[in-house]
Amino acid sequence: MTSTAPEPAATSATQVELSIGGMTCASCAARIEKKLNRMDGVTATVNFATEKAKVSYGDGVRVDDLIATVEATGYTAEEPAPPAREEEAAGAAAAPPATDADLHALRHRLLVSVALSVPVVLMAMIPALQFDNWQWLSLTLAAPVVVWGAYPFHKAAWTNARHGAATMDTLVSIGTLAALGWSVWALFFGHAGMTGMRHGFDLTVSRTDGSSSIYLEAAAGVTAFILAGRYLEAKSKRKAGAALRALMELGAKDVSVLRGGKEVRIPVAELAVGDRFVLRPGEKVATDGTVVVGASAVDASMLTGESVPVDVTVGDPVTGATVNAGGRLVVEATRVGADTQLARMAKLVEDAQNGKAEVQRLADRISAVFVPAVIVIALGTLLTWLLVTGDATAAFTAAVAVLIIACPCALGLATPTALMVGTGRGAQLGILIKGPEVLESTRRVDTVVLDKTGTVTTGRMELHDVVAAPEVDEAELLTLAGSLEHASEHPVAQAISVGAVARVGRLPVPESFENVPGLGVQGVVDGHAVLVGREKLLKEWAIKLPRELAEAKAAAEAEGRTAVAVAWDGEARGVLTVADAVKETSAEAVAQMRRLGLNPVLLTGDNQAVAESVARSVGIDEVIAEVLPEDKVEVVKRLQGDGRTVAMVGDGVNDAAALATADLGLAMGTGTDAAIEAGDLTLVRGDLRVAADAIRLSRKTLTTIKGNLFWAFGYNVAALPLAAAGMLNPMIAGAAMAFSSVFVVTNSLRLRSFK
Repeated sequence: MTSTAPEPAATSATQVELSIGGMTCASCAARIEKKLNRMDGVTATVNFATEKAKVSYGDGVRVDDLIATVEATGYTAEEPAPPAREEEAAGAAAAPPATDADLHALRHRLLVSVALSVPVVLMAMIPALQFDNWQWLSLTLAAPVVVWGAYPFHKAAWTNARHGAATMDTLVSIGTLAALGWSVWALFFGHAGMTGMRHGFDLTVSRTDGSSSIYLEAAAGVTAFILAGRYLEAKSKRKAGAALRALMELGAKDVSVLRGGKEVRIPVAELAVGDRFVLRPGEKVATDGTVVVGASAVDASMLTGESVPVDVTVGDPVTGATVNAGGRLVVEATRVGADTQLARMAKLVEDAQNGKAEVQRLADRISAVFVPAVIVIALGTLLTWLLVTGDATAAFTAAVAVLIIACPCALGLATPTALMVGTGRGAQLGILIKGPEVLESTRRVDTVVLDKTGTVTTGRMELHDVVAAPEVDEAELLTLAGSLEHASEHPVAQAISVGAVARVGRLPVPESFENVPGLGVQGVVDGHAVLVGREKLLKEWAIKLPRELAEAKAAAEAEGRTAVAVAWDGEARGVLTVADAVKETSAEAVAQMRRLGLNPVLLTGDNQAVAESVARSVGIDEVIAEVLPEDKVEVVKRLQGDGRTVAMVGDGVNDAAALATADLGLAMGTGTDAAIEAGDLTLVRGDLRVAADAIRLSRKTLTTIKGNLFWAFGYNVAALPLAAAGMLNPMIAGAAMAFSSVFVVTNSLRLRSFK
């Protein structure tokens, strides 16, 4: 086994974070990033999901210059909040990029477009529904869809055109407007508007009279399909800031402060350095501080990943958002607001999300080449026909046919359908996939970093071994120790009492009980004077552990377990060991990951002995232990710097930033909200085997999306020569688009059989 300590982070230039507005796709983020990086001394990363730009710049560059560059590219940028409003800025950073009002407006646009589009498509495809003048009703229904429903695409296409760029928005805008424009011309100036006009089913390849053909179903249908995809994307973006909000919500909301010898309840935001506050059992620590009165055990597992509660007494530090699991404490605040460890971890998560390279969508990458090519072909077709035949109507018909056959009906379905089927099947298996960008990461991953507590292990203290002294009955040992520990609030004590009940049944009620801070408990059970706790507690009563019990205690501690000594009536009677138990399925999960070509690494804040013991039991060779929460990010970055593509599996607040930094973050659904929201994939069941299933399903879904995109473009590309030659019958165009859409949907449905 190898143990590696994290390296210190490198220093960076002056940094600023800008809020970016007006982006519609990953191509927009790439364009802004490219423009900023062309500036001298500037290094920028633009994240489409969070709508933020993280920019490092040197001397001679001002924030105003950065904003001006973004605005010159066709987007908006806002300056960071001034230092005096740091808390407000933190709240804004956690706010989602898409507000509820934005999402509601997009949903409204989608529902109206679908309601108007469905009759148009049905009338065009089912001759029995084509009554006299049906085409005019189609125009009445389709026009609002193409003009109003597709307005976001037209606006984005215009913005892109002004900067010499083309994306899927350009393709959608040109295709839908061309289809609507030609249909309007054919209805008003051609023969398509005549009473009694019908769409036939002649599928022969021949030149046709374009003035009698309308394409309203293509224009309206494509708009509705693409809007549906954008709505799903917007819902995913709505959650981009949820990790930060979940982190901030972990902290206490109010606190009892000592003022003039009395307790006064105030909001945590009003707490100042030097204030003393009271902490009762079960309450969250309001802020980072130092214990000045009392002794207790603090459960810091949600924040540090350490499964064993930490005993604290006067002079010991405590961290905000951890939980007091024992007695009453008085704590003096040493750090408040943005200086606390919780706030610093929230900043780590935000930085990781903003710095994470956003993978451009496959459709956008292809359309960057496909769209300009189609436009060039359409213009070439128009000019060629004019030069060869001199027939303006035939030339325009052929040119518009090129644009219409390129209209991405199947392309609009390629990603959403595969994603919907894949995520639906994943949900049945306990896997939640955040979005299409996640899928591309799964194919490249070669290293999987596993958090220990709550991921490989249960995250709960459990009674492990019971070692009784010679001539001592094990059931009696558990009964007396479990009875006394049942009266204690300490997590180790609770693990012993729960384990005792499971093994011996009902426990007697102690006749007396006393908690000995930092050492254990003592009392009388069934007439026996019982001691349960550290070896030091027994020594205070002049009781020494015999050799066999001392060896059992040493062996347990060598394995990283917590050993508790038990004595009664003046003699040591046994040793109970408590540990964070390894999940039954973890070893099988590690084996499955290896079969997928992944190298597992165990990462934990626990001590080296505990980590290596757990690693041996599940078959992991590489261990990185005793890592502070903020250093987990550096460990992931160092592995990435070594050329590895890293997946991270975790469940705690301390894992949130590392999950966001990793190339692929897998959050255990049994963990904290902060970890779940920071992950790319959520494993609902908390079974580590699901991590291997998630990677397999993601890879399969990505393969399906790529296949869909290939065929979505394939049908269009194959029909382009026919359209350019003026040989494209409207029904062939409709059949080609319909068949490509059916193929894409059918191909996506194959994911339902994933096991």
